[in-house]
Amino acid sequence: MNLRNRVQLIGNLGSVPVIKNFESGNKLTRFTLATSDVYKKDNKYVKDTQWHIIVAWGKIAEIAEKNLTTGSEVVIDGRLTQRSYTDKNGTKQYITEVVANTILCRGNSYITERTMNSIENRA
Repeated sequence: MNLRNRVQLIGNLGSVPVIKNFESGNKLTRFTLATSDVYKKDNKYVKDTQWHIIVAWGKIAEIAEKNLTTGSEVVIDGRLTQRSYTDKNGTKQYITEVVANTILCRGNSYITERTMNSIENRA
C-alpha cells in the first residue's frame, strides 16, 4: 500500500452513483461525498461541509452502484488524483478526485476488489 498518497473520508453520499460501461467490459462509477467539520468562530459553532468527487472502478463500481443511495454513510479509502480537460469555451479545467480502493458501507458491507475476487472464486 502506498502511504504517500492515501485518503480516508467518512461522509454521506450526495448523489446516486452514476455508472459508465466501457467496451472492454470495465465499469466506472462516480458520485459525490459530503464531509462535515465543526469549528468555533467568534464563540459560535460553525459547520463546514466539503464536497468530494469519488471514482470507483471494476467490481467496486458494480457493488457501489447496487448498494449506495443518496444520504448513505460510507467510509472511503483511496488515493487522490488530478486530471484536466478543456471546456467548451477553450478554458482548461482541473478536477481533483478520490479513486476508491475500498468502501465501507453503513451496515458493515466492506467492498474491495480483493473481497469481490474471493466471493467469485467461491461460487
